[in-house]
Amino acid sequence: MKHNLSPLIALQKLDLRVMEINSQRRKIPERLQTVETPLREAQQLLQQTNAAMDGLVKERRSHEKDLEVHEAHTEKMKSRLSELKSNKEYQAHLFEIEVANKKKGEFEEKILLCMEKIEQLQQTAKEAQAKVGVVEKDFAQEKLVLDELEKKLSAELADLESQQQAHSAHVEPGLLRRYNGIKAARKDQALAEIKEGTCSGCRLQLPPQLISEVKRSEDLQTCPYCRRMLYWDGRIPVEVVTPDLDKTSILEIGESI
Repeated sequence: MKHNLSPLIALQKLDLRVMEINSQRRKIPERLQTVETPLREAQQLLQQTNAAMDGLVKERRSHEKDLEVHEAHTEKMKSRLSELKSNKEYQAHLFEIEVANKKKGEFEEKILLCMEKIEQLQQTAKEAQAKVGVVEKDFAQEKLVLDELEKKLSAELADLESQQQAHSAHVEPGLLRRYNGIKAARKDQALAEIKEGTCSGCRLQLPPQLISEVKRSEDLQTCPYCRRMLYWDGRIPVEVVTPDLDKTSILEIGESI
């Protein structure tokens, strides 16, 4: 590994963690919105149910008021029966009272229908209120978890940003500018390690000559495909040499055995 890339590799590890944290933080509002959706739906259902119930209560009261007016008018009609002199007028007035009684039945039927609907909505509102209580609890618990996660990530991010500044000071200015340019263009890592003959950034096979140059050259090499800066962190295995025993020694050992 090139000595001047060591602080840059350490810096990239910090940068990648910062990117990961920022990605997690961006997802927190989405996660919060996801768990808040059932709560909003339950609250909306409860609100709509209560509004419908209020409307029916007003409608029932209106019908009841109309019924009171109608009954008062019917009673007046009945009180006039004794004032009528001819049988024809009497029969006609009885017919009007009969029509009025039928009209009264219509008012009562409307009132009864409103009461049945109100009773159904009361049950729906009760169920909706219970559901709101459940999802409110779930939402509060999830929000607490997400708030703690945001707090933890923010603290870690602040620490990482401090470390980034310290590590950046140990990177050659020209190399740092190049690194930052690639990182900004790609929105991810600017350095790529060579692993098993491939670029760890784009996963493509690298020319053997380029790999050799990366291993031995002091000049910075880049991947021909993704343009990331390449480095090699391989270690040459140390060959363990076992000293050969001369034939005389082997023979002597064999004879002694």
